[in-house]
Parts: sequence; C-alpha cells; structure tokens
Amino acid sequence: MKYTFTAVIVQEGKFFVAHCPELGIASQGETNEESLVNLREAIELFFEDEDPTKFNFPTVPPVITTVEVAV
Repeated sequence: MKYTFTAVIVQEGKFFVAHCPELGIASQGETNEESLVNLREAIELFFEDEDPTKFNFPTVPPVITTVEVAV
C-alpha cells in the first residue's frame, strides 16, 4: 500500500532539513532533492518495524503556506 506524507523542507546552514510532521521524522541533505530522498528512506525504515494501519493518518493533507508579518 502507498501513503502520501507531508515534507517540510527548511535550509539550516549549508544543509536542507526535510521533516515529516505526521510521523515526526526528519532527515537532511546538501540539496532539497537529497533531503527528500533521505526522508523517504527514513520513513521506509520506520515502517519496517511499525504497522501503518495502526496510525490514524489525516484524510486531508495539511496546508503549508507562509504568512507575512510587519514588525
């Protein structure tokens, strides 16, 4: 079975950190693409020991956006 998860990527120094908020898993890479590849691998490794059917994943994906604030 295939699942779709959210990946939030932020740059921290010279690395990009990809975080999956639904599972609390993160990984990093030197590029956006590498961080996503590493996150995918981390999620696959996570599910080697976990049964995905025991999780209550949201049926509607979260909305990731930005908000501008003048301070």
